[in-house]
Amino acid sequence: MKKLLFYGMFVLPWYVAYAQTSRIEIQQNKCFSAANYLAYQVPPQNSYSTAPQGYQPFYISTYARHGSRFHLSEYDYVHVLTILQKADSAGVLSTTGKKTMEKINRIRQLANGRLGELTPLGARQHRGIAQRMYHNFPEIFSGNTVIDARSTNVVRCILSMTAECLQLQALNPQLRIYNDASLHDMYYMNYHDNYLASLHANSKAELLKAFKQQHIHPERLMKVLFTDTAYIQNTIDPSHFMEELFYITINMQSHDEKELDLYHLFTPKECYELWSCLNVLWYLDSGDTPLTERMMPYKEANLLRNILDTADSCIVREEPSATLRFGHESCLLPLAVLMELGDCGYVTEDMETLAEHWQCYRYFPMAANIQLIFYRKPDNKNILVRVLLNEKETSLPVKTDCAPFYHWHDVSKYYRNKLTRYTPKDK
Repeated sequence: MKKLLFYGMFVLPWYVAYAQTSRIEIQQNKCFSAANYLAYQVPPQNSYSTAPQGYQPFYISTYARHGSRFHLSEYDYVHVLTILQKADSAGVLSTTGKKTMEKINRIRQLANGRLGELTPLGARQHRGIAQRMYHNFPEIFSGNTVIDARSTNVVRCILSMTAECLQLQALNPQLRIYNDASLHDMYYMNYHDNYLASLHANSKAELLKAFKQQHIHPERLMKVLFTDTAYIQNTIDPSHFMEELFYITINMQSHDEKELDLYHLFTPKECYELWSCLNVLWYLDSGDTPLTERMMPYKEANLLRNILDTADSCIVREEPSATLRFGHESCLLPLAVLMELGDCGYVTEDMETLAEHWQCYRYFPMAANIQLIFYRKPDNKNILVRVLLNEKETSLPVKTDCAPFYHWHDVSKYYRNKLTRYTPKDK
């Protein structure tokens, strides 16, 4: 209990902003229902704690998700559109249904040839992150600091890396920036563990199916879009259609074309219930739950080990440096859980109460990022580290006498001991 109170005292300053329940938050702003499609939320300015006297930042290590993007598959747009077009041909599409069909057709045209690619908003998100990082920690990015920037070999991630690095270079032309995006690094940048993938698949399907049956209620939406009940019963799977239409809706905040917004089709309650299904899906995928033997966060064991090893190698240098990594939410979320950042490591088997304690949209929006900033002072070997999740100070599962700063020796020891629990079986 004392340990929980200790962490709670530290988390409180930034958590107060999120003191509302997820149900109320989504009611006030439907965009939060987008889960991993939430557009990046710029944090408040001047919200960081002052470092202990004499300590200065000298190294930063990050893992960032790519910015806002188009959907990955043509199916994500075309399947819903095809259903609406067939209903229109049958004369059973309402006026709202026709307008929805027209908007989705425009969205599909917008995505033509750009599936999975970064949107202009996605690039701006990373330029903004780079600019704030530069101004928040000028000691690191001064002079001819060496920046090692690496990306997965996926275009949207490479372009996200490019956006940040170009912004940093514009702010300080002397920076020595080295970029790479290679299969060579995928064993830690975007690792696929066959054993954990099978463990996840075996646990998810039936539980998630049952949860959706309790929480997805498409009856009202069907009446809004279609005029013939018999047609719906004979030709449409209403729950599946509602999910797919919502999937298109939540990603429209990745674009600048706000006139194509579709959120008006869904009530706040429906947005919350649909989000809660996504929340369960991602918790089963990456959360610290006994339902998957508490093993899913270890998908990122290689990534955490790389962060630890790289930091140790950079600490011995006499000059500032930075390590920037760019990848995916499917890596960042389990990494945040494995690191037990804030409340990311919440443990439960109860999916009905999960949303009260664990809200995925807080952890991995578009352009989500984890930043570890290292501090030292002259003639002192003690290294301190502060961790930011989406540019907000967050707690670590380690005791400290100077929160939100932690002694690196304690942090490294804790994580290295934790990593002994599981070694990837198919590297």
